[in-house]
Amino acid sequence: MKRMLLAAVLCTSVAAAQVPKALTLADAIALGMAANKTLKISGAKEDAARGRAGEAGTALLPSLRFEGSYRRLSEIDPFQISLPILPAPIVVFPSIPNTYTMRATLQQPIFTGFKLLNNARAASRLADAAAEDEANDEAEVVVTVTTAYWMEYQTIENRKAVGENVARLEAYERDTKNLMQAGLATRNDLLKVEVQLSNARLTLLDASNDVQIALMNLNIAIGEPLENDIVPVSIPGGEDSASAADPGKEMASLSEAAGRNRPDLAAMKLRVDAAEASLHAAQGGWWPQIFLSGSYYYSRPNSRIVPARDEFTGTWDVGVTLQFDVWNWGLTGYQTDQARASLVQNQWLFEQMKENASLEVRKNALTESRAREKVGVARLGVEQADENVRSTDEKYAKGAASSTDVLDASVALLQARTNLTGALVDLELAYTRLLKSLGVRSGNLRGSSGETRHE
Repeated sequence: MKRMLLAAVLCTSVAAAQVPKALTLADAIALGMAANKTLKISGAKEDAARGRAGEAGTALLPSLRFEGSYRRLSEIDPFQISLPILPAPIVVFPSIPNTYTMRATLQQPIFTGFKLLNNARAASRLADAAAEDEANDEAEVVVTVTTAYWMEYQTIENRKAVGENVARLEAYERDTKNLMQAGLATRNDLLKVEVQLSNARLTLLDASNDVQIALMNLNIAIGEPLENDIVPVSIPGGEDSASAADPGKEMASLSEAAGRNRPDLAAMKLRVDAAEASLHAAQGGWWPQIFLSGSYYYSRPNSRIVPARDEFTGTWDVGVTLQFDVWNWGLTGYQTDQARASLVQNQWLFEQMKENASLEVRKNALTESRAREKVGVARLGVEQADENVRSTDEKYAKGAASSTDVLDASVALLQARTNLTGALVDLELAYTRLLKSLGVRSGNLRGSSGETRHE
């Protein structure tokens, strides 16, 4: 009985695991965002950069330090003075073997040649750059998940088209057998249909295999188990698809938008600013450093109390400290040269990235425009192929068309539908890449709702 119950539970679990899961593009992107390890690493990098920025900022603020110590000294003879008029000597410095010292020190930088200020500014810019890096990684995840999603959609649609072609050829096979009995078709006609049907069934097997491979890629992209069965319900051109709207801008305007919005360019600009601040910080080594400090001592014995007494006594001091490197073998000069070279590198890298971004935008805009035109051509091709199949079927049923005609029409329809699906997916991917190259944030690449497909 227990074995039967266990088997029933296992069968139920397996069946539940195989239930297809309907998933919109927006949901897939959300899952990919939550599961992507690169984004988790980027988030940790940003947290570390924020921590370094906070650390650099604390150097500008007053610091309070407490110190406490205990020492046991060796016994010595006390310092004393003997006077003839006194029966006992006078102890001036007694021997106190146990010493306790406590000190609280408050220090505030007054002027450091703007070194601390620029260090804090550089760290803050680098933290902002890390945040832009994370945004850029998010855009990469959107492209990756979107690509995997539409590839799964394309393979499913192709499998459906191939399956319809198999069903159509099976109908042709039945019609051909009927025509043979009526003397309107030959054995050769039937063999042609059967060969084409056999090839179509093999193609269907390949299409099913492509669906499984695309499904595994999608599961990897969204962080789901490989065996999960997912059915894409968003359709190309739906409200939550990338191609729902046309940019409608000139190339120059698109390039300007990329320069303003792209997170990778923003991150590089922030790194240029950080390098400039680091240069100013290095140059601060040429200036004197001035600090205001004050301390409170609570010691036993207190060294400022004469004669020493074996008791706790409090004293304090306040002062100004001036530090200036008169000679350090050119250390400040070398640090300045390094910082200036780093700034120049970042500046040229920023210019190079802007040029590459402009080229990328133009290429993606042209690709998107061409993909949009291909969709229109592919739709017309499907309409023509549908009409051709319909008219050829009617003729074939009356014996007015050959088996070659119906087979050619069937192949043409399959190719037309495959071309349309490919064109629609290409448009989605082209527009997604265009949006990424324009710096459109991930939230704008997807919507909360969209048209869905029900099978």
